[in-house]
Amino acid sequence: MKADEIKKLDAYFKRVFNPSMSVKARPKKDDSAEVYAGDEFLGVVYLDDEDGDRSYNFSMAILDVDL
Repeated sequence: MKADEIKKLDAYFKRVFNPSMSVKARPKKDDSAEVYAGDEFLGVVYLDDEDGDRSYNFSMAILDVDL
């Protein structure tokens, strides 16, 4: 993902979910970014650019021990 896309996603997550959330580039990956709440890793947001329609998919695993 390009830096401007990550900036837009960062602003979106802050506005919609929580100001403590942040989106950061992933090392060695250009199709996704990492999502954090403060220092805690939450999941990955993936770029889907199929057929010219850009969208983003957020994937977050919830461990049984966290419930």
